[in-house]
Formats: sequence, structure tokens, C-alpha cells
Amino acid sequence: MKVLMLNGSPHTHGTTYTSLEQIGKTLKDEGIDYEIFQIGTNPIRDCLGCGQCNENGCTFSDDTVNAFIHKAKEADGFVFGTPVYYAHPSGRILSFLDRVFYSSSSYFSFKPGASIAVARRGGTTASFDVLNKYFGISQMPVVGSTYWNNAHGTNGEEVLKDEEGMQIMRNIGHNMAWMLKCIEAGKNAGVKLPATERGARTSFIR
Repeated sequence: MKVLMLNGSPHTHGTTYTSLEQIGKTLKDEGIDYEIFQIGTNPIRDCLGCGQCNENGCTFSDDTVNAFIHKAKEADGFVFGTPVYYAHPSGRILSFLDRVFYSSSSYFSFKPGASIAVARRGGTTASFDVLNKYFGISQMPVVGSTYWNNAHGTNGEEVLKDEEGMQIMRNIGHNMAWMLKCIEAGKNAGVKLPATERGARTSFIR
């Protein structure tokens, strides 16, 4: 089993990456592999709602969105990490995930997801709440922890000093591992995925 993580910060080894690493180390201890996918510093376009999605994901292939989608097909669980910008997730991660889920949400259904937000001080719970919306609309079980999935610090070294924050990250790792193992046990016992109705798209404007 493997968990795919998204570092929504342009900093490759900053506070968000360091927090994700804490989750990853715990997953490793639980016998589960992980990969941290770097969103990077190159431009990321918004979703245009053009409806030209294809078997590769988004019709636009000039960034790393489709590379992430390709990895998501094989992943068993996900963690999305964001720094806090103006009490909100980074615009980059939102543009990235809008296109990922608009074009390829089926690759995420019934796979557990967790989100984390890292800040110097404020805005973490609002950012955490925004990222959780992707899970709810995509039939993804949400992995929580022993407090909000947040940590605090101004750099990678400082965030490690947030003892409760790092404890939260490790507990996310344990909870993710437990949920993945439960899902695997259910599959082995013949438990089928729930039936899903499609097609009704009601508009309340008359």
C-alpha cells in the first residue's frame, strides 16, 4: 500500500514538507510506503471548466497536474499539505487540486484522505477546512487526528519544535495506516464498495 502526499508549498524542504515527512515516517513504521509530490515553483493555471478532460487527466499538460493524476491512479490514500497564505490555502494548491478533481475524481473515490495546514501563527483551521472539501465531494473517508491537522513554525527546523503539531502528524500517520488496513481487510473479506447513484443534477432555479 502507498500514500501519495502533495506538498502545496513552493519550498521543497520547508514547514509543510517537514510536517508531511513526520506522517511519512510513521507510515513507514506501519509498513506503508509513501511519496511526497512537490508542487514546485512553475506556474499552475486555474481550471477553466472547459470540459476537455481526457484519459490523461486535464487537457493542459504544461505543468505537473497530470503527473500527479497518473500517480493517484495507483495510490491507496492521500495527504494534501498547504502553507497558510492570508488565512487560506496557497492559491497554487487550490488551482492544482481543482483541475485534478475536476478531471479525475474517480481515482480518489473510497480512498482515505487527510489534509494538513502549516502556519507561522493563524489561519490554519480555515485552510484545513477548505482542503477537506475535496474529500467530501469525492466519496473519500477523511482521516483525522487528536486535534486539528495543523502545525506551526516559520521554517523546517522550527516546526519540529511544535511538539503537539508533530504529535498530530504522527497520529495522522497511524490513523491513515489503520484505515488502509481496515479497507484492505474488508476487500479480502468480500465487502464490496457501496453502490453510487449518478445522473440527478437538480437546479433549484425555475
